[in-house]
Amino acid sequence: MSTDYPVNSEPEISKNVIEFLRVAHEYCLFTEKAAGKSQAELIDFFQKIGPLLYLKGKLLPEINPKYLESVERFVTEEEWQDVFNIFRSIIIDNDEFYHIDYEEGIEYEPIKGSLSENFTDIFQDLKDFILLYRKDSAAARQNAVYECKTLLEARWGHKLLANLRYVHYLLNKGKLDKDG
Repeated sequence: MSTDYPVNSEPEISKNVIEFLRVAHEYCLFTEKAAGKSQAELIDFFQKIGPLLYLKGKLLPEINPKYLESVERFVTEEEWQDVFNIFRSIIIDNDEFYHIDYEEGIEYEPIKGSLSENFTDIFQDLKDFILLYRKDSAAARQNAVYECKTLLEARWGHKLLANLRYVHYLLNKGKLDKDG
């Protein structure tokens, strides 16, 4: 697999990382200003940024951090709950959906999902990535990229893809509340 950085440079500051950082930042900025948005605005934004987040996340380089103890979490339970409540108040009746979660090991049994919960979980992982990445050390940046890529594979990638399928349905079946 080719990389986008020379062999002797620092992969945590590669073009792919910087591009992912920009997209993650846009997601978090929009999320933090979601109060007052309509359901259609919210869903439309996520339909457009979701595939980009996934693509840019998959292009993150493989990094083996030297100091794994530098991993930190920043988003508090209260912040998570505030974001979730805003999403839930906007999405209202279109929040819950059923999907197949192949990670649970029950391949053909639908489980209930929540757009608000999934989008908030994604926000938490991306915001933690951004804040750790901004620390002034190579170890922090390495850990930020490593952790974000690990969480993409284990958690937020699955949530993002489940939400995108449901968002596609909502947008194409005229199920959105255009005013709320």
